[in-house]
Amino acid sequence: MTDIQSLSNQVQEIAQKIGIRKYDISGSSVDETSVQVDRGEPKQVKASNRSSVTVRVWNQNNTVGIASTTDSDAKGLELALKTAAEASEFGAKDHVPDFSPEATKPIENLKTVQVPPTEVTQLIERLVDLEKQLLDAHPAIASVPYNGLAQRDLNRFYLNSEGAQRHEAHSVASVYLYSKTEQEGKKPRSAGAYKVDVGVNHLDFEGCLKEAAEKTISHLNYQKVKTGKYRVVFSPEAFLSLINAFSNLYNAQSILDNRSLSKLDSLGTQVASPLLSVFNDALHEDNPTSSYFDGEGTPTRRVPLIEAGVLTGFLHSAGTAKRMNAQPTGHANMGAKVTISPDFYHIFAASQPDQTYSLETEENVVFIDDLSALHAGVNALQGSFSLPFDGWLVNKGEKVSVDSATVAGDIREVLKSIIYVEPEVEVTPGGVCPRIWVDGLSVTGE
Repeated sequence: MTDIQSLSNQVQEIAQKIGIRKYDISGSSVDETSVQVDRGEPKQVKASNRSSVTVRVWNQNNTVGIASTTDSDAKGLELALKTAAEASEFGAKDHVPDFSPEATKPIENLKTVQVPPTEVTQLIERLVDLEKQLLDAHPAIASVPYNGLAQRDLNRFYLNSEGAQRHEAHSVASVYLYSKTEQEGKKPRSAGAYKVDVGVNHLDFEGCLKEAAEKTISHLNYQKVKTGKYRVVFSPEAFLSLINAFSNLYNAQSILDNRSLSKLDSLGTQVASPLLSVFNDALHEDNPTSSYFDGEGTPTRRVPLIEAGVLTGFLHSAGTAKRMNAQPTGHANMGAKVTISPDFYHIFAASQPDQTYSLETEENVVFIDDLSALHAGVNALQGSFSLPFDGWLVNKGEKVSVDSATVAGDIREVLKSIIYVEPEVEVTPGGVCPRIWVDGLSVTGE
């Protein structure tokens, strides 16, 4: 546990001693234990303790220097402050970052959720049991090549020379199961499931096991899909990964750097179907990894990005907010350059359309469960994507697995071609989202 008051006093003494007046420090430490198993035996057991601290120092000329260290004791902090002070002589003179105006603003209802760690032997026993149950779920399931059970304790802090002091601590655990089939005369098929929660004892092991087994078995009966335009249904995970791949749409830094699909004056324009609303909400009640402040000490909050299809907000750091005459939103990461990244998404139906759809009644619908190769198949600056997917061709509720196909399109057209946002949302590790129906997407099969 970080004693933020003692740390603040310690840093203040060091800064005074070496003649530094203006500084801020953002840091974190992680205690992590993870296990993997292979056919009933421990394959890998890892325990690590990692810490990282980023220090910024402003000099008399108001240019800033940055230094990072993994050493958070007095000597490490002193060296980092000295290094940052030296680096400040070479700092950029344009758009110099400054403290967030909200770094000293009180944070209401800050909860520290930490649970005692589970013993490693229990982690291994639990994962061995899950692997066995998954292998027993169907004769065709031959192995569980990728699996893992991990627990982490995370401590984060932020402080600055104007008296800002932030600290939060969380526990988070995750389980991952990914099984593979072998059948004579058929291609190996695979599928997986991933769950996250506050601690190991809160994890939905049954749900993870059931999802991994059902998905894997559903892919055994597969066939080629004809190339063409299809009505496509995205699973919550698939839609979240797609919208996150194009987060430059509402990232203020990307917009200022001319590396975005949006412009400075894009706010208020229609970018999606009126049925869709997209919010970013680190403090959502279903987010097990809630964060109360960002790397600059700005409190996090619920940020509307797209409301009923209209672009209504950008994600900001203190620097972009100042340049765009807006408020920081709590999405900054401190580093050599301050970057902005989205947090937990909340996507929902803004309204219900005149016509609704169901996989139980529709014919020839492609249901995309999981998108892959997002690092290679997305051109974020052009808006285009071509991605392999796992999914099914659905006819009146009957699902047949699709054998190796890709889906392609332009994110701007996809968002405007949404015909239905289902009312029921699902909780995933990346956010809360329903299934999303899109008309006329190109699927390449045979």
